[in-house]
Amino acid sequence: MIYLDNGATTSPKPGNVVNSVCALTRNLSANPGRGGHRLAMKAAELVYNARTTVSDFFSVDDPSRVVFTLNCTTALNIVIKGVLKKGDHVIISGYEHNAVLRPVEKLKERGVTYSVAEVVEGDDDKTLDNFRNCIKQNTRLVVCTHASNVFGIKLPVGRICALCHQYGILTCVDAAQSAGLLPIDLKNSSIDYLCIAGHKGLYGPMGTGALIINCDVIPDSFVEGGTGSNSYDYNQPEILPDRFESGTPNFTGIVGLMKGIEFVKSRGIENIYRKELSLVQNAYERLGSMKNVILYTGYPEFGSYVPVLSFNLADKDSESVGELLSRRFGIAVRAGLHCAPLAHKSKNTLDIGTVRVVPSAFSTQNDINALVSAIFKIK
Repeated sequence: MIYLDNGATTSPKPGNVVNSVCALTRNLSANPGRGGHRLAMKAAELVYNARTTVSDFFSVDDPSRVVFTLNCTTALNIVIKGVLKKGDHVIISGYEHNAVLRPVEKLKERGVTYSVAEVVEGDDDKTLDNFRNCIKQNTRLVVCTHASNVFGIKLPVGRICALCHQYGILTCVDAAQSAGLLPIDLKNSSIDYLCIAGHKGLYGPMGTGALIINCDVIPDSFVEGGTGSNSYDYNQPEILPDRFESGTPNFTGIVGLMKGIEFVKSRGIENIYRKELSLVQNAYERLGSMKNVILYTGYPEFGSYVPVLSFNLADKDSESVGELLSRRFGIAVRAGLHCAPLAHKSKNTLDIGTVRVVPSAFSTQNDINALVSAIFKIK
C-alpha cells in the first residue's frame, strides 16, 4: 500500500518509536507517579524526560506547562471549555476543524457566542483585517488553526496572535497539521495555548497529543480524578500538569512521542518540510495539467502552505475516487469532508468533499508518480 493519508496519522512510524513502544510494553508496564517502587519511578522519569523533550522542542522554559492529552482535540476542548464563560465571545477562523467548531457551537448553550473570521488565501493583510473586524468588547479568546487540514493554506498566526494581545485577548493555536513541519517558538510568540497532535508530524503513536500553556491564565480542570499527587485532598490539584492529567496516562505513547520528536530533530524540520512540499508541488503541477482535474488553491509556495493537497475529478465524487485508488491501485488517501465543514464551505466543496493527499518524511517521488498515473487512468 502506498500511504498518502499522513494528514490523518503518519505511517509508517519511525523504527525508534516502534521499538520503544514494544520494549516498554514488554518490560515496563508500570504506572508513572503512582508508586514508589523502582519500576514506577523509572516510568515517571521517562514521562518527565518526554515532557522536557516537548518543552525544548517548542521553546518552553517550564516543562510543567506541557500537558499530555489523548489527542489535539482534547487539548482544544480543555482550552475552549476551560477559558470561556457565560457572556464571553470567541473568534475562530473559517478553516477550523470540528475539534474547534463543535465545542464553540456547544458553548452557545451556556451563553457563549462566536464569530467566524474568513481566511483570504494569498492575502494575509485581508485575513488579519477580518479577524480585527470580528473583535467585540467581550471577546475573550481567538482560536485559530496554524494551517488548514484540507487545503494546506498557512494562516498568519503570528500576526493574528500579536493583534489579539493588543486587545488583551487570549489566543489558542491548533497546530495539528503544522507541529513537526513548521518551527514554533513559544518563547518568542504571542501564542497563549498551543494544541498539538503527537501522531502526525511528530511521528508519535496514535492516542497522543499535548496542550502547552504559555500564559498565566490556567483553564478550569477538564476531567477530575486521581493524579498521584495530593491524594488526601478532595479537590483537583491546582499545580501543573497534574490539574489536567487525571487517570492513568498513555505511558508508552508518551515515550513514543518523545522518540518521534527525536526522529524529527534528527531529520530536521526544514528538511522534512521542504521534501514533503516538493512532492506536493510536483503532484499539483502534474494533476493540474490534466483535463477534468480540479485544484482548489494557488500553487503551494514554500512558506505559505503545508504539504496538503486537495483535488477532485469533475465527473466523479471524491469518495468514489478514494475507493478506486485504494482498491485498484493500492494507494491510501483521504476522501470526503475531513471533519472541516467551514473549510469546505469556503471552497464550495461542502457537498462533494475532496480527495486529500498528504505525504510524510517517508514518502518518495515514486509514490507521487504512482498517484498521478492512477488518477490519469481513473479519469
